[in-house]
Amino acid sequence: MKDREVLLGVSGGIAAYKAADLTSKLVQSGAKVTAVLTPAATRFIGATTFEALTGRGVLTGMFEPREHFIGEHIGLARLADVFVIAPATADMLAKLALGLADDLVSTLALSVTCPKLVAPAMNNEMWSKPPVQRNVEQLRNDGWEIVGPGSGWLSCGNVGPGRMAEPAEILERVKSALS
Repeated sequence: MKDREVLLGVSGGIAAYKAADLTSKLVQSGAKVTAVLTPAATRFIGATTFEALTGRGVLTGMFEPREHFIGEHIGLARLADVFVIAPATADMLAKLALGLADDLVSTLALSVTCPKLVAPAMNNEMWSKPPVQRNVEQLRNDGWEIVGPGSGWLSCGNVGPGRMAEPAEILERVKSALS
């Protein structure tokens, strides 16, 4: 993992707090991590958390070039050794499955040529719906590696499938994708 470039997309769900733990684990394993948050993700966790963990700026919008004036979605995509979206909400899964690109995370998804992993996280009732399952199957067919979700206690108080995979599991899958 030493000096490998991990591009981490974070979409807006309560599991966004786990993305901070994943970021820490990636950095501790030697990876260089760039975090990109959807606008909804910033309602759950702040950019400052990821900046402190990565030592890098965090991107939250499509039109704020920092280093890649050809467009962050092109520059970051070219540098990435692996692209991980964790958590991936039902909305993000739908965007990815349909090829929609209305935020920087979903635009990056269309630009990257490296291995792509997605860690779904949502309420168990949402996870069980046919459209969500169709989207997951489409992502598999499109070459995305699906990590999880796990089953257990959910923030809504339900118990069932929909928990974002644990950061340690995602880390192992990232290592595998890079080997």
